[in-house]
Amino acid sequence: MNGRTMIGGAVSACMTSPRPTRREFLAASAAVVGAGVSARAAVEPAAKPPAFRISLAEWSLHETLFAGKLDNLEFPRAAKQQFGIDAVEYVNQFFKDKARDADYLAELATRAADEGVTNVLIMCDGLGNLGDPDEKDRTRAIENHFPWVEAAKRLGCHSIRVNAASKGTFEEQQKLAADGLTRLAEYADQMKMSVIVENHGGLSSNGAWLAGVMKLVDRPNCGTLPDFGNFHDYDRYQGVEELMPFAKGVSAKSHEFDAEGNEVRTDYRRMLKIVHDAGYTGWVGIEYEGKALPEPEGILATKKLLERVRDELAGRGGQVTP
Repeated sequence: MNGRTMIGGAVSACMTSPRPTRREFLAASAAVVGAGVSARAAVEPAAKPPAFRISLAEWSLHETLFAGKLDNLEFPRAAKQQFGIDAVEYVNQFFKDKARDADYLAELATRAADEGVTNVLIMCDGLGNLGDPDEKDRTRAIENHFPWVEAAKRLGCHSIRVNAASKGTFEEQQKLAADGLTRLAEYADQMKMSVIVENHGGLSSNGAWLAGVMKLVDRPNCGTLPDFGNFHDYDRYQGVEELMPFAKGVSAKSHEFDAEGNEVRTDYRRMLKIVHDAGYTGWVGIEYEGKALPEPEGILATKKLLERVRDELAGRGGQVTP
């Protein structure tokens, strides 16, 4: 039955009644409105979800934070009101003594919620090497991450971002890093949290090496955070492509832009096509590290570029070429 038939039937039923009661009249009217909404829904296509969502990595404001011009508690508000971004990625060193401070974490969660900002993850550094060759040091590093898993859970994040530093041969480091990540992921799984690894120096900046570590770990709550710019001597496009099958986040590293607003070190169209072709639709975090533009301007330039390429991916502004 189409919407017109439904509407006509409801009206006819009401009009042919000898003397419709108020209840009958209201019921018939509701049927007309409901049928009209259903008819429109049937012909209007559902809104197409965005190719990805944009978040802001706190490191983009590291100079501002280190200078004391912004406090970690103020970060969600700055993201929303200054940059129009409604999701954030924290860095543990900006509140490194607060991992077990329930009151502080509750305040931070409240401030984010008040702004309508989603807490995505916490980037964790300075906690030891998860692939340390020394068993005791590796265990200590694993346990050093436990409070941050709990803190991320309190904030409503889905993950903590960790590093996979190690020593030894290619294969030895893979096995050591896989051991540390597996044990940490087992702990995180108790809280339904994930552990994600960034290409962040050493062998972790080798896409094949880190993808191999992920295969050794083979846990659904352990994945990657491919960073566009942290591959050094390794081909960045190949590296991101190798890491995308395991990605639970993406870091859009940026440094400088040309006159057309394109990032000069990374072809964002090529890179985001790799991300898109992998079927990823989650958060892509802005991580501006440039010097040519002040941090706020660099963040906005990165956001504008991401939005432009996202529109192209959605077919609203041209074609993204390989």
